[in-house]
Amino acid sequence: MARFNYRIITVLLLITFVFSACAPSTPSTPVVSATSVAPTAEQASGTIVIALAAAPVSLDPADHRSRESETVIRNMFDGLVTRDATNGVHLELAESMDWADEQTLNIELREGVKFHDGTEMTADDVVFTFERIINENQIEYPEAHTSPRKGLIAPLESIEKTGDYSVTMHFSGPWPPAMQLLVHQQIVPKAYIEEVGTEGFIAKPIGTGPFRFVSAQPGFEEVVLERFEDYYGGSPELTPVGKACAGQVVFRVIPEASTRVSALLAGEVDIITNVPQDLIETLSANENVQVKTAAGTQPKWIELNVNMAPFDDVNVRKALNYAVDKDLIIEQIYGGRAVALPGPLSPYNSFVNKSLSPYPYDTDMALDLLSQAGWADTDGDSILDKDGQPFAMTIDTLEEWRSLAEAVADMYRAIGIDANVRFWEYSVVRDQLLAGERQAYLDDWGDSAFDPVGHFEAKWHGFVADTPFGRGNFSTYNNERVNELIEQGETTGDTAARQAIYDEAQQIVYDEAPAVFLILPEEVEAASASITNWTPASDSRENMHDVCKTE
Repeated sequence: MARFNYRIITVLLLITFVFSACAPSTPSTPVVSATSVAPTAEQASGTIVIALAAAPVSLDPADHRSRESETVIRNMFDGLVTRDATNGVHLELAESMDWADEQTLNIELREGVKFHDGTEMTADDVVFTFERIINENQIEYPEAHTSPRKGLIAPLESIEKTGDYSVTMHFSGPWPPAMQLLVHQQIVPKAYIEEVGTEGFIAKPIGTGPFRFVSAQPGFEEVVLERFEDYYGGSPELTPVGKACAGQVVFRVIPEASTRVSALLAGEVDIITNVPQDLIETLSANENVQVKTAAGTQPKWIELNVNMAPFDDVNVRKALNYAVDKDLIIEQIYGGRAVALPGPLSPYNSFVNKSLSPYPYDTDMALDLLSQAGWADTDGDSILDKDGQPFAMTIDTLEEWRSLAEAVADMYRAIGIDANVRFWEYSVVRDQLLAGERQAYLDDWGDSAFDPVGHFEAKWHGFVADTPFGRGNFSTYNNERVNELIEQGETTGDTAARQAIYDEAQQIVYDEAPAVFLILPEEVEAASASITNWTPASDSRENMHDVCKTE
């Protein structure tokens, strides 16, 4: 009979959990629905304060890989294209985009668009923006280095000006997810950056977005923006078009979840991200608060070092997948606001393998697989190897995933594995992970483009220095066939052919189990009832252009 330590249920009931994600669509009904209507004169004023769980790392659109950075940046800077709240891509600074062939993209720009210093945006700025990203050592702060955004547009080989308001992009081959990934590139002013340098630009950033920079505290603990009165209006496909509703927007970092909630209830902030799971119902019952959810785009898993014993045995890795009761975790920690992962891709990814199902909870199967791997079951006390040594493992993770990691460790202990949890700062542990020095690591990886490109090659391709491949591969997994399929998928234009490619790749990764595939939580955010035209966005952006505050 399958064995399970039922004290887990009690532990899980006591656990609180803070999580962040973003969404292509909403699988469950939001607590409060959003509307999008033009602001009244009374609404078109005031200050909206947004509490973030972490600080931006930079305000330079070319020098970060941070969702917090991007949400602040994209309120100051616009791109050629943008997303709506449910993953639809719309023209923004581009007036038209046409593929001349599979490798050549012609772009016509909107005329009359102004930067915050009053100068007009032209093709020179667009060319400068992308050359700054794709060329080596173009970012000069704190020292010359290549843009971290290059991996999001790796196939772009060159860009040329073809007119005052037109450019042509040249790619190394077909690039199916181009529109989704161009969303992550914002246009910067060539003349201004050449005048003040990167350091001056970071100190006082200038873009074409709906808000202009006012001030920032050290470490970007608070960033103050104000409405740009000469804003061209934004994407004509996304209403309302025109100036931003709010007069001022303040992004304030409040890392502690309970403190964010208290600040919202006290009226000190207007919107909070990463709402604690245990406070959702309480906040929803407050008539002065609105709570909204959106499907997540940051899958959670435990990457297992496939080159370190005992995880060099596929049966052990599979056993750890079967030993986790994901449904119990979803119900008790997440209140049902999560889904189990069906393998290495989010279930909402456009190319998920629909034939795969999450590993079921089956402790008998887990123990049988461990036995096949040479581990002896001592009838519930511990799992021992042939020399009588216990199966011991340490799950490394970040503080924000404490609840999830401890719940999983408790489930492993329930079948006799000596599992412990250790907490790190990501900046400290990242290099150790890439070097293969850690045993097991619980974290997530963003999937905001809803395409395997930008996501799959980071986690499941073997690591290749100075390329996007394997840049987040903390399992040291390296399967030549999977590598080949990933590279094919990035350059295959036919949708059906891409699906077949990624289906095969996902099946292999699923079967070889370089990770314990856990869950995909929903994003939960909350706002004051005075906030209108607001909803969590699919890519974690707090898009403040349309958001209003009533007095």
